[in-house]
Amino acid sequence: MFDKTFDEHKINRSVLAGLNSPALSREENATEDSLAELAALLETAGGVCVGTVLQNKATPDPRTFLGEGKVEEVKQLCEGTKADLVIFDNDLSPSQQRVLTETLGVQVLDRSALILDIFAQRARTSEGRLQVELAQYKYLLPRLTSMWSHLERQEGAIGTRGPGETQLETDRRLIRRKITRLEGELKEVRRIRSTQRQRREKNEVPVVAIVGYTNAGKSTLLNFLTGAGIPANNRLFDTLDTTTRTLELSDTCTVLISDTVGFISKLPHQLVEAFKATLEELEYADLLLHVIDASDPNWQEQAEVVERLITELNAWETPRLEVFNKCDLLEGDILPRGEDAVAISARTGEGMEDLLGKLRQRLDQGAHHVKLAIPYDKGGLLDLLHREAKVEKVEYGEAIEVEAVCTPKVLGKVRDYVTEGWQPTKEPWED
Repeated sequence: MFDKTFDEHKINRSVLAGLNSPALSREENATEDSLAELAALLETAGGVCVGTVLQNKATPDPRTFLGEGKVEEVKQLCEGTKADLVIFDNDLSPSQQRVLTETLGVQVLDRSALILDIFAQRARTSEGRLQVELAQYKYLLPRLTSMWSHLERQEGAIGTRGPGETQLETDRRLIRRKITRLEGELKEVRRIRSTQRQRREKNEVPVVAIVGYTNAGKSTLLNFLTGAGIPANNRLFDTLDTTTRTLELSDTCTVLISDTVGFISKLPHQLVEAFKATLEELEYADLLLHVIDASDPNWQEQAEVVERLITELNAWETPRLEVFNKCDLLEGDILPRGEDAVAISARTGEGMEDLLGKLRQRLDQGAHHVKLAIPYDKGGLLDLLHREAKVEKVEYGEAIEVEAVCTPKVLGKVRDYVTEGWQPTKEPWED
């Protein structure tokens, strides 16, 4: 859909630029650390950084974002390094992007466009592609005028004004139509997910969602716990498509555990909106595992980004456990401890028993594997067990012989027919 920004056979030589200003929020500002992260994103997309420019300025320039002098410095850097692309760490308005492209003589992107390009490269499932395509169209729509600037430069030329304007409106209409279609398809995805979620809730299957900053080790953790076999490489946004696996915490407690797309600072709001069909699972999970790269010196800032996005996704009330990963790369014992935190290494397995213990403590509902003998005139209890318990075996003899895994709530309803595996506690008045 977009012009191919990163040609598979050509490595884009890119200059990275950013502005740090007291007029911008901490999230919006560029810093040395965020530029380093931008360089890692560029490498992930298939480009190479040939230079960086960071400006400190009281307020952004409304026309060029950077000041005129700094723009000239970027231009000279592009010429000296033969760069064919400039990427800003800050978000640019469509008009700023257009002016900068014309002034610098090379293509200009902002951080959001770069992240969208990476997502477009990495999405594998049909749902993932739908989400990325919707985000791209929403990003593209307000920038169409910039794409038609070649007509505006010929203003007054015969045959350009009318057709150009008509084509622009046609493109807008087509994109709005595609956005509506994609939103409809994703609405159907959400409906299917809602049905699946209701089935899980009916069967009382606990759900764990793994969240965290990109490259914190979420896929490595899921692989270790479940043998999911997800490619886990040391690069940003290596996994976009959600993978769900079962994890047996005990003989009577099985949970569903899913990884999610990694978060990052300045994540384009179009992507957050588009991926809500997937990320709304966070709101309905029984527990969030917030994986934190403890070896990263900026882990606190990264954790704050994740917490803000969790709040934006209406999942702030979901219980969570902080999992400080990559502790094998640390020297000394400097990590937080307590009920809601655990230190592990998903690569070596260090601390995993502690993590599993905390998961059992949070999610094991005290279920029991029991045998029951249900009289035929109480056959309705078998329907109850199929609805609310995990029925493993049914045989018909003198009574209906059932083997099932039951929660305390279900056991309370069938307690009189349990023959093995659990003994009801007598109340004082029953003696």
